[in-house]
Amino acid sequence: MLTPIHGRSVVVTGGTKGIGKGIARIFAMQGAHVLLTGRDEAAARSTCAELNALGDGTASYVMSNVADRTSCDHVAATAIERHGGIDVLCANAGIFPDAKLSRMTEADIDLVFDTNVKGMFFSVQACLDALTSSGRGRIILTSSITGPITGYPGWSHYGASKAAQLGFMRTAAVELAPRGITVNAVLPGNVATEGLADLGDEYRRSMEMSIPMRQLGNVEDIGNACLYFASDEARYVTGQALVVDGGQVLPESLAALEAMD
Repeated sequence: MLTPIHGRSVVVTGGTKGIGKGIARIFAMQGAHVLLTGRDEAAARSTCAELNALGDGTASYVMSNVADRTSCDHVAATAIERHGGIDVLCANAGIFPDAKLSRMTEADIDLVFDTNVKGMFFSVQACLDALTSSGRGRIILTSSITGPITGYPGWSHYGASKAAQLGFMRTAAVELAPRGITVNAVLPGNVATEGLADLGDEYRRSMEMSIPMRQLGNVEDIGNACLYFASDEARYVTGQALVVDGGQVLPESLAALEAMD
């Protein structure tokens, strides 16, 4: 059993929906004080109301665009004002627009890298002093299997940004170790989020059939991995990437999946 993180201050960027909401839910259920960031205020209000009904933890939000350094500084200042410091930063905010390489524009590339890579840098830099003062600072990145391990047509810019996050993680883990800060990453596979229902049952079934466990992950699966990295028990774990995908990256071919049956 993990040491309780009750009362700790947690920042979750992009925490108003999807995987970010699942991460925030897990921390709130454990009694943490969670600050969510996002750009949809209605979603933020709804998420905070839901999380505040769960138990001992608290949830509040601040509107933010992680691609803007000043906005990230404001997030850190807000967390310090409301919670007295920052113990955990879950740098989760990310976007994944579709664009095939043959028609991808410079603006397409900039949009993804500004959010997924620069936004990660800015979020970490903004929280760095508070994480150091915590004495148990944790930085947890939401990367992906797409890019570091797998590829998918239309996501070359997204995949490149997610691989870049792991390059950042390894050097940041070395640089920040003397400050007592660990830096790790979670790599989700196919996870059921709010938008999946719009794609239809057939699409979901095809996704499930590509996973040895024959089911999609849920957002809380990712949150639980983040909770481990944030725990006292993970104090000696840094610079590591944890794949949470139900075995999705393991089969060497479709024949391997067919041989399961």
